[in-house]
Amino acid sequence: MTGHDGAARRFGAYRPGNLPARFPHLRKDLAASVVVFLVALPLCVGVAVASGAPAELGLVTGIVGGIVTGAMRGSSLQVSGPAAGLTVLVLEAVRAYGLATLGVIVLATGLLQLLLGALRLGRWFRAISLAVVEGMLAGIGLVLIAGQFYALAGLAAPASGVAKLTGLPSALADAVRAPQTQASLGLGAGTVALLVLWPRLPRRVRAVPAALGAVLLATLAVPVLGLPVATVEVRGPAGSVQPPPLDAFGQLATVGLLGTILAFTLIASAESLFSAAAVDRMHDGPRTAYDRELMAQGAGNTVCGLLGALPMTAVIVRSSANVRAGARTRASRVLHGVWLLLFAALLPAVLGVIPLPALAGVLVHAGWKLIPLRELASLWREHRGEAVVLVVTAVSIVAVGMFEGVLTGLALAVAKTAWESSHVRLDVLDEGASAVRVLLSGNATFLRLPKILDSLEALPRDRPVELDLSGLHHLDHACRSALETWSARHGVDGTEPVRVAPER
Repeated sequence: MTGHDGAARRFGAYRPGNLPARFPHLRKDLAASVVVFLVALPLCVGVAVASGAPAELGLVTGIVGGIVTGAMRGSSLQVSGPAAGLTVLVLEAVRAYGLATLGVIVLATGLLQLLLGALRLGRWFRAISLAVVEGMLAGIGLVLIAGQFYALAGLAAPASGVAKLTGLPSALADAVRAPQTQASLGLGAGTVALLVLWPRLPRRVRAVPAALGAVLLATLAVPVLGLPVATVEVRGPAGSVQPPPLDAFGQLATVGLLGTILAFTLIASAESLFSAAAVDRMHDGPRTAYDRELMAQGAGNTVCGLLGALPMTAVIVRSSANVRAGARTRASRVLHGVWLLLFAALLPAVLGVIPLPALAGVLVHAGWKLIPLRELASLWREHRGEAVVLVVTAVSIVAVGMFEGVLTGLALAVAKTAWESSHVRLDVLDEGASAVRVLLSGNATFLRLPKILDSLEALPRDRPVELDLSGLHHLDHACRSALETWSARHGVDGTEPVRVAPER
């Protein structure tokens, strides 16, 4: 064997029709990366525009999500980038603090995620109630749909979620009657209809991602039909990427900004890790290392913050497209980031021909998919309490705000769990003329105290009473104090004092 043959075998030589031995999955990863790029491109632009940010910033976040987060270990096949689930929160932050401060918020979010991952707290995000997460997404979906309907009609959307929903009927009625907005509304409605019908089209057509196909057709329809609609404003990557100024960091001392950072961290982390769990069910490859994935998301958001870009999360639409396209390694998501980078560097002017109503239609469809109607119906039949948590979380987000709504949902989930775990059973054993024995079992907490006291008050007063607490697994301070008070009062009423057997 010659030296050349030895080197070829050692480093992996090409064979006719085969890939290098060292990269057996490169062909599949390369094909999957192109599919993910085509899925991500319209969504990156649409999320940025809906967030009140330049379209190029959505591409920057997608690039960082692919090249930086995609290269790190954690979840091998899920893809990160700007997500519709954060659109409402980003828009509120931009309106409240300005686009320059958004970089500070995203930077702080990334650093906090890195800290949580280093402390090995990533796995604890899986302990968040699924009803709260689905309620959060449903609330985001409702606000996103309402806001983008205004964009479909070429109108400015109100600031609050309630105002968006209540003003929607009259706004759409006015848009239908106004000639200057009919074209915009029709183009957006056509985009939504295409997205809904896309899965039923022939297989060759469905080879093109639905969002990309709908946006391309809408873009072609504008010059062909001569539609007077607004298009994406192009600033260029260099003009859009603005690191946060030093004076913006001074707002970190405000309570409102700190609350926004916590909301970003909670929602972005929970959405990413729940997405990782969903992606794990789609393939047979390596499972997600949750702490590493949280740090990968933190690294990506840190870079995005330094660039003044949008926050990122793992996105289930892009991730599922990656898996279905046959991806095998992290190379597919890194390459998709490279394609986004080449597009942003070489073809930024192309963004200027994309009609805004088409992007609004894509986000209306994405918002609708965030609302878990089937899951809600199933929960209502099987776990009604979980359905209540989901609905209350969603309504709170629409009525009050993102952060407050999520906190409300978490508090309700904790209260529901405490109530359900606080089961106590009270058995009255009437032992004839000698005594009445009351056996308590389960978990006696203040939540069940009214039931316990009502049952004790109904006991006969003509015989001694013995409370047997040996069956209790837990007795909190409130219950113990109430039982001692009742025992003393019952003994004063003319019978022998109550004897209390200790709990185990």
